[in-house]
Amino acid sequence: MTTSVTNQDALQLVVAVHRLIRSLRQSAPVRRLQPTQLLVLAELAAQGPMRIGEIAVRALCSQPTATTVVTGLESSGLVRREADPADGRATIVELTGAGRETILSLAHGEAELLSERISRLSEEERGHLRSVTPLLRRLAEPKSR
Repeated sequence: MTTSVTNQDALQLVVAVHRLIRSLRQSAPVRRLQPTQLLVLAELAAQGPMRIGEIAVRALCSQPTATTVVTGLESSGLVRREADPADGRATIVELTGAGRETILSLAHGEAELLSERISRLSEEERGHLRSVTPLLRRLAEPKSR
């Protein structure tokens, strides 16, 4: 049996994911960040220090937007810029201790809220959710396989 996905199906998934993320972020009792700020911190935490251009690619934004976001995060003490040892003209952005604590706090706070909500699902629904998680990860990649 072949099952096709319509644009309406895709739209419903996009809306549901956005609502879930917004609901978790609004309910979390920790410091709030803009979505792009959160993405930048998450990428730095996962990948380590990187140049602004790479941040822009990974956060799916323009280089000027990435520069603005990094400037805001830097003024909040969440990231710092260092000279790139491979090229003195360039800078590398890295997470500070406060930035690492912030991203962990956000992740744990949202995960706790989601875990509580998941616990209200039936065992069958929780099984479906566990099987969907790797697919959502793949879909989150810009060049999904």
